[in-house]
Amino acid sequence: MADLSRATGVSVPMIKFYLREGLLPSGERTSPNQAKYGQEHVRRIKLVRAMADYAGLSIAEIRDVLGHLDDPSHGLHDRLGHAQTSITPKREPGEGEEWAAAMREAEELIARHGWRHHPDSSPMRSVAGVLLTLRGLGYDGILDRLDDYAEAAGTIARADVAGMAEEPNLERMIEIVVVGTSLGDALVAALRRVAQANVSARLFGDDWKVAQWENVDWEDVRRQGGAFEGPAPEGEICGGPEA
Repeated sequence: MADLSRATGVSVPMIKFYLREGLLPSGERTSPNQAKYGQEHVRRIKLVRAMADYAGLSIAEIRDVLGHLDDPSHGLHDRLGHAQTSITPKREPGEGEEWAAAMREAEELIARHGWRHHPDSSPMRSVAGVLLTLRGLGYDGILDRLDDYAEAAGTIARADVAGMAEEPNLERMIEIVVVGTSLGDALVAALRRVAQANVSARLFGDDWKVAQWENVDWEDVRRQGGAFEGPAPEGEICGGPEA
């Protein structure tokens, strides 16, 4: 067990705790007081640490994910989906006609892109909740471009799955789902802000107050991804340089 501790950077008492909690399979017994551990144990410990440290899952939640992972009756897609569900914030359904209309709009958006998702899932409820809020605030400019947002999400998802498919083992793939999704969300948010600043500078520059909105070719902006030709923009979208 000392070798396993050195290989993973996890203390022996913590490894024993994982064994007691059923998060780590027992090693091959070589004597009454010793056991042999292999690379499968190293991978499992790293996965447990990733789920606890990066995703913030509880011991019970980790045990549930691992139980699903180790069940041979589940296919790969189902195992990955179960891991994704474990890190997806729970969203309770709303009430009333406005909520029902938002759910219908969310389902229509998903259907237009050839996707399938259970209407009572937390992701679908989250989509509906955002649409309901956008409509209540009168953000028609975003609502009119929902398909652009969906297309961007599809591109990101294809990159996510392609990178995951290159991983050498199932534990590593599950780790990518749990940790990589959270880190990917942060990366996309940061890149979005960089892109927003560049699109804004390209469209408005210093004379944004007199911009001729009717002359802006938004389809051309979308095709080009907001590429900015000229000096790098200073500051954020509507502000000056950062303090």
